[in-house]
Amino acid sequence: MNIVNHCLFLIIAAVAYDSGFNFSGIFPKVNSYKHGTDPGDPLFVTPLLNNQSISRQQVRAMARVVGKQFLKVESYAGYLTVNETYNSCLFFWYFPAERNARIAPVLLWLQGGPGASSLIGLFIENGPFKVISPMKLQKRKFSWTSTQNVIFIDNPVGAGFSFADDDQGYARNERDVAENLYKAMVQLYKLFDWSSSSGFWITGESYAGKYIPALAFYLHQVQADQNPMYNIPLKGLIIGNGLSDPVHQLKYGDYLYQLGLIDDNGLEKFHVAEAAAVDCIQRRDMECAADIFYSLILGSASTPSLFTNLTGFSWYYNYMQSQDVDFIANLASFVQTNVNRRALHVGKKSFNDIHKVKKLLKNDMMDSVAPLIEELLKHYIVCIYAGQLDIIVPYPLIRNFLKHLQFPGSEDYKKAARRIWKVDGEIAGYVKQAGNLIEILIRNAGHMTPLDQPKWMYEMITLLTH
Repeated sequence: MNIVNHCLFLIIAAVAYDSGFNFSGIFPKVNSYKHGTDPGDPLFVTPLLNNQSISRQQVRAMARVVGKQFLKVESYAGYLTVNETYNSCLFFWYFPAERNARIAPVLLWLQGGPGASSLIGLFIENGPFKVISPMKLQKRKFSWTSTQNVIFIDNPVGAGFSFADDDQGYARNERDVAENLYKAMVQLYKLFDWSSSSGFWITGESYAGKYIPALAFYLHQVQADQNPMYNIPLKGLIIGNGLSDPVHQLKYGDYLYQLGLIDDNGLEKFHVAEAAAVDCIQRRDMECAADIFYSLILGSASTPSLFTNLTGFSWYYNYMQSQDVDFIANLASFVQTNVNRRALHVGKKSFNDIHKVKKLLKNDMMDSVAPLIEELLKHYIVCIYAGQLDIIVPYPLIRNFLKHLQFPGSEDYKKAARRIWKVDGEIAGYVKQAGNLIEILIRNAGHMTPLDQPKWMYEMITLLTH
């Protein structure tokens, strides 16, 4: 590589990151809530669970989300303390399955970012309703909560309604993220009666491609102990368009070139940048690698990315759409309405944007969780699905990381034939399986696959977990 080009690119990337590079397209800053109706006080579930004089039934009653705007959908919300020293608390919103909740699988949904609220998944992708206005919800036809007990957690600490009283209470790496999520799940298993459930699944998308394996591996290690704190029957992981192994997923230039979005000159620029990022990763300089990654695709309002400069695109979640799409404006208004804040038991706590979490996890961004996935594949189902039209974490880059995994069945995976998957006679995608690994391509879908293909994704999640 030309050393001048390499050094110049690193300088540009570092400046760009400081200018605010961010997954900003769908995670904008939310304005402060408006004063008016008293939003009530936050509900801290942990001390109530630890109080022997209060029953679990009483705690559940306190956490119940009440309000006609919620369309008679049963749900529970509140805060779980995961670090008492810094008062680190994770916000959860739980929806029992509408059918057969007693035996239905338990699903934990985690948004990406890093630092995005899981309420995006709830309202935009797969929850029981979508936001029409600050006080009006509409039932979703293909909600995952129809047949699954689904928990949405604002993860990590600092995302959405989750918070800490001190910066030391925020996660710096995936181990921190996993430990906090594990503590939260232990409390939820104490609070809700899931003893007859068919099992626990961890799912999510995007940067959750790191959270999900991290939590699963932590849970696996803890429960290998002879006396685990609490038994959580993990069945598998379901990761959508996930960033899991950056060193093998930095192949944007080749992908964009094949799509016809860049030419040979653009391809060379991407190759230079990607080689520089890989070099940083191999030297364990993760800050350097993150700087380059952000400047490649993400960009900011003040400093466009290389991708934007070469293609004119500002939207990297679906290559059928070139410009930003604002589909969370109603969500932002909903969470800041005091009546809804009271119902969700968050009081006056801030609904945080993505920036602080992103900054504190910067050195984690380009690290790999592939070794964790390799170990997990020996014990659990690992499903990796991808929308066909994504740019930020596209299918060919995911395939490249999967081909480098070493696990029982890895050689079979490389030789396995894809099967056509149909839903009601229509081709929904393609499936490949070997050992415990399931790879699924979802046709005509971008980064947020349940948003683009809700029926097919509902069918997929139900088949996997049942």
